[in-house]
Amino acid sequence: MFEEIDQKKNKLDQKRPLPVHTLRSIREHLIVNWTYHSNAIEGNTLTLSETKVALEGITIGGKTIKEHLEVINHKEAILYVEDIVRRKEPLSEWQVKSIHRLILKSIEDEHAGVYRNENVIISGATHIPPDFTQVKGLMEDLIQQYEMHWLSNVHAVERACLLHIEFVKIHPFIDGNGRTARLLLNFELMQNGYPPIVIEKEDRAEYYTALDVAHTTGDSSQFVGLVKRILNHTFDLYLRLI
Repeated sequence: MFEEIDQKKNKLDQKRPLPVHTLRSIREHLIVNWTYHSNAIEGNTLTLSETKVALEGITIGGKTIKEHLEVINHKEAILYVEDIVRRKEPLSEWQVKSIHRLILKSIEDEHAGVYRNENVIISGATHIPPDFTQVKGLMEDLIQQYEMHWLSNVHAVERACLLHIEFVKIHPFIDGNGRTARLLLNFELMQNGYPPIVIEKEDRAEYYTALDVAHTTGDSSQFVGLVKRILNHTFDLYLRLI
């Protein structure tokens, strides 16, 4: 199921250590694109070039402070994920809350890193997230499932997908769940030596449909297929540049 991806991973691993300047330019490209697309999926109206400028600390005329903060916060969240991967920290609820806290910092401080205390629905989805009273227990169960079953029995790429799917299914926060979920997906990929991927805004419809299918039927194959396709293209880019 993941043979082609793992063959490309082995090819890339054989080229390590990777060229410093190439790696730096790939990372800079990734931060801008990941931030732009993840925010755009959630309705941020900054363009790709505006996102790049905002990351350099320049204010874009006609755009809201919230949209600027979403860009700055997302970069900080990426840097945090890179740091915990570098330190090989295992996944925990604390990390999940810390990632989310960065996403909503100075935007909705009262909800940043705090599980929701009211019920929500996901616009356009069939699946309805669980009652808020169940969130804490379900998040504890998710981490336990991850530690006790997925780590030893599930391929890393599929594990990253399941983590994303189940997190979004719980929808533990008032806002910022999608961005947090995509950071968690890449956290798991990076922890296992895979490059992070960018789910682009052009894939939004396919992405949301695949998630809703997984949530309502338990069939994650459509979502896994989407991630595999993007990961394959990401490996192709790395191998072409290095």
